[in-house]
Amino acid sequence: MGFRMDIGIDLGTASILVYIRDKGIVINEPSVVAIDTTTDKILEVGEEARKMLGRTPGNIVAIRPLRDGVISDFDITEKMLKYFIKKAVGNSLIKPRVIICVPSGVTEVEKRAVLEASNNAGAKKTFLIEEPVAAAIGAGLDITKPSGHMIIDMGGGTTDIAVISLGGIVVSRSIKTAGDKCDDAIVRYVRKRYNVMIGLRSAEDLKIKIGTAFPVEEEQFMEVRGRNLVTGLPVNLTISSSDMLEALEETTTAIADAVHSVLEKTPPELAADISEKGIVMTGGGCLIHGLDKLIEKRTGLNVTISDDAVSCVARGTGKSLEHMDALKDSLLTEEIRTNYNRA
Repeated sequence: MGFRMDIGIDLGTASILVYIRDKGIVINEPSVVAIDTTTDKILEVGEEARKMLGRTPGNIVAIRPLRDGVISDFDITEKMLKYFIKKAVGNSLIKPRVIICVPSGVTEVEKRAVLEASNNAGAKKTFLIEEPVAAAIGAGLDITKPSGHMIIDMGGGTTDIAVISLGGIVVSRSIKTAGDKCDDAIVRYVRKRYNVMIGLRSAEDLKIKIGTAFPVEEEQFMEVRGRNLVTGLPVNLTISSSDMLEALEETTTAIADAVHSVLEKTPPELAADISEKGIVMTGGGCLIHGLDKLIEKRTGLNVTISDDAVSCVARGTGKSLEHMDALKDSLLTEEIRTNYNRA
């Protein structure tokens, strides 16, 4: 490869992870951009921009340019990618080859948007890999053999469920029900049950600290601040894990139903493999307490959460980078494989 630089990017709705060959994960920051609307100038990107969410004056907006796993604001995504690529490679004069993860249900138009944004942001060439494949590689599964593996990758915007064999996806489903929808569900529940409006960051804290998808043995409590919708005044509120179970029920059930629907379409031989090996979960969203137990109860299969689930997709992307020549036929999409062969 000489001096060629390769970068793997997990372009997530909630966060961006950047992997550099031989260095590992060098960036893990929220995918948030703060912009001054009067000058159109980018003020902050990443963690500093996330701190501004819901706390900005009229002329500044903190936005997340990716929604439900795909680009919702092309120009901002391009600028954000340019920022992170430059931060990763420094002042190197060599343009990097970039491989980016996309959800398994992404359309050709959405693929082209990611390709164009990355190339405009400074990539020499851009390749795409489907998230469940990257997640499986990052989780340490040997997907090159004729044996079935089932992976659930639950991020911020999408939950990707796939059965993989011989390096390719056999059956998959991508639903736009994931971490963000859980946060929205918590905000709605607190508003309906307690007449209190809380912010999305508070909802996320509740989800992380006491959120549960399965009944817990010991009740947990957490205090949260919000605005009383009757009086209009700030108020402190104590939320229990039972509240969280009720708030998240609809969202977590939808994910369990999607897993069930993928299993229904799985060929018998691969279903037998999955029955023996169980299901592997990756992504930050799968860390909600009891979600693995809920899916176990629904499917009757053993469910395990991958080590370091948050960075699984990024690590898988990195590993696929290191073996790009060997994996290009099985892991890269048709559109990208054509580009690779022309390179």
